[in-house]
Amino acid sequence: MNQFFGGAAANDPISQFKIKSLLDIDIAGFQLDFTNSTFWMIVGVLLILTFFGMAANRKALVPGRLQSIGELGYTFIADMIRGISGEEGLKFFPLVFTLFFFVLFANLVGMLPFAFTTTSHIAVTATLAMMVISIVIFYGFYKNGLGFLNLFAPPLGDMPAIGKIALYTLLIPIEVISFLARPLTLALRLFANMLAGHIILKLFAGFAVMMASAGGLLIAGAVVSFLAGATINALEFLVAFLQAFVFAILTVIYLNDALHPSH
Repeated sequence: MNQFFGGAAANDPISQFKIKSLLDIDIAGFQLDFTNSTFWMIVGVLLILTFFGMAANRKALVPGRLQSIGELGYTFIADMIRGISGEEGLKFFPLVFTLFFFVLFANLVGMLPFAFTTTSHIAVTATLAMMVISIVIFYGFYKNGLGFLNLFAPPLGDMPAIGKIALYTLLIPIEVISFLARPLTLALRLFANMLAGHIILKLFAGFAVMMASAGGLLIAGAVVSFLAGATINALEFLVAFLQAFVFAILTVIYLNDALHPSH
């Protein structure tokens, strides 16, 4: 049964991130194993569906607690998109809404004892980031044609031709590198924050147990480690929300470039 929990009970802080196969699946020579990461992603998705299913089921004129939270989540994402991309950006509302709550619930599920934090793996965050940037590129060309390239070479107005050439020579490579770095930074930011937070929690928990086992004056150190771990644990819940928010808002900013490449 411990294989479901990603080795979280092991002594070293890295073992909690180990991918383990729960069900070996071989299709035409391709290994499509059902892993602990897959299991906890499904748990997160089921929790999202359950929560919003219950919230939407209670369509009261005076909303209850669940309905209020559900409506707040809807309004929060809608206002975020309107504030950055305007009404036109709302066509991406389902994507941004799904990404925000997928990342949020994945982060929160990872805070449960013995659970597995799927967003602490670069493979998961990189897949999400590549999906976002692919949509930006494809929709950018679909909506704007070659005008999407204005993202890398914005109009410079009445500047003399020689000045434009000189500025574009400097500007275009910088803009291209910046654009290519977007999926990398989007993936690394979420991955690194979740990875580092859980490692620190594991270390403080380990220190507390070791010093408490040693006894004597080290018990005071165990208490300090325990309190530090509890503080960081509370902070991690805030980080879980902030990272989901940052991922969502950067997604909206990048999608805005597909809608308005010359801005």
